[in-house]
Amino acid sequence: MIIKSYELNKINFDQNKLILFYGKNEGLKNDSIINLLKNEENISKYEEKEILENTNIFLENVFSKSLFENEKIIIIKRATDKILKIIEEIEEKKIEDLKIIINTDILEKKSKLRSFFEKSKKHVCVAFYPDTNQVLKKLTYNFFNQKKISLSPANINLIVNKCNGDRETLFNELDKIEYFSKGGKKITEESIIKLTNLIENHSISDLIDNCLAKNKKKIINILNENNFGNEDCIIITRTFLLKSKKILKLCSEFKSNKNIDLTISSARPPIFWKDKEITKQQIYKWTPENIKQLIYRLNEIELLVKKNINNSINLITDFILDQSSSNTNS
Repeated sequence: MIIKSYELNKINFDQNKLILFYGKNEGLKNDSIINLLKNEENISKYEEKEILENTNIFLENVFSKSLFENEKIIIIKRATDKILKIIEEIEEKKIEDLKIIINTDILEKKSKLRSFFEKSKKHVCVAFYPDTNQVLKKLTYNFFNQKKISLSPANINLIVNKCNGDRETLFNELDKIEYFSKGGKKITEESIIKLTNLIENHSISDLIDNCLAKNKKKIINILNENNFGNEDCIIITRTFLLKSKKILKLCSEFKSNKNIDLTISSARPPIFWKDKEITKQQIYKWTPENIKQLIYRLNEIELLVKKNINNSINLITDFILDQSSSNTNS
């Protein structure tokens, strides 16, 4: 059953117990899951990878029931067609007190997982497309009004235009601006560009590019030549995440077409000529599976950095050096 992202109120969680959320708009998906589960308890979260590696343990947990549990709610992240057989096995058991939400990236029309949910009369399939600039502007205005921060329409447009239709990226940028303003600093166009335009922060961008290309010697030179501080670590992790997601898309394309030049030339947005060579190195160094694992670890390291801000530069440096040394394309 297909439901539009603006029709989520049609979902009856007591009847629609298997739900698939897919698409690029991570922020809207996460908001929708929170709203759907706001009165629910006993929620378990899994990555598809850990389910596939420990299928029997996962199924035992699904089929068993504690005396203290009314129901089980499971969220499966970063799923692919590989999870379908397990979902079908669970469905056959017709477990009354089990609800599953699958949260994944873009799924092509030929995806078996997507087709399974779309054709079902009782399971729900929802696509989450990028937000329009109009929606992002409204979210931005509401955010700054709540925080009592004054910003010109021109500066709000500047922020929104850098987010590529992703409200998760938008809120990350808004959080940085709010944090910046708490120091009593005036928010200007220049400060917004410095805070949000990660691509123009050449030292950080070069550091991440060479880490993804596994140029360890170059990485050490960049670390030695730049005096990165604890306040730079959030920017470094966000840059790393954004670039890793782009490389994931390119690695997936390359795995499919086996043609590096076609992969580079057909990339959207286009890759600048000066970035083509290092992008090729990055694609050769990673598989889609390993870059997904990297993204998962980056989310973990970002949380760790936020909890240990005084030691964050050491955490980030160790992480980057570790990634530059690891063997991933295998």
